[in-house]
Amino acid sequence: MFIAQDLRKKNIAAYLLYMWQVEDTIRAFDCSLTRIKREYVERFDYTDEQKEEVIDWYGNLIRMMNQEGCREKGHLQINQVTLQMLIELNGQLLQSSKFPFYNTEYYKVLPFIVELRNRGANKEENEIETCLNSLYGVTLLRLQKKEISPDTAHAVKEITTFISMLADYYKKDKEEGLKFD
Repeated sequence: MFIAQDLRKKNIAAYLLYMWQVEDTIRAFDCSLTRIKREYVERFDYTDEQKEEVIDWYGNLIRMMNQEGCREKGHLQINQVTLQMLIELNGQLLQSSKFPFYNTEYYKVLPFIVELRNRGANKEENEIETCLNSLYGVTLLRLQKKEISPDTAHAVKEITTFISMLADYYKKDKEEGLKFD
């Protein structure tokens, strides 16, 4: 919860990836608040007050996952809305002539997106979602200590640069407001 709050302010893409991980963590504990409390939250060095906040947060997320039908797969509506905001910002940045570096980075990453889709990524999802899914997938591979090929590492580096640029523009837009034309 505290990490999520911090990431949401600093880097919206990292926040979204973290929230996807939280969804998977909840699923790993069978959407059981009792198990999350006992087997997960207790491992952290929280004060009693912090523990209660974190448990309430997980409880709310579990309730939402149950209500929204994403106990086994998919993403919470709050995370889908965040993703949609990034998708819309990407479109605005690409349509504007005021962001040539962003456009350059997009076209640098586009071949990797095409390759990911050719290798089985969902062709129906937006490019930003494909990028985030690839970053999340590589994160899971690293957590499992699985090897990542040099080609994949290169693609991930480029995608990370692009998504970081998008996240920076998102933050700037929220703080100052971007002017697109």
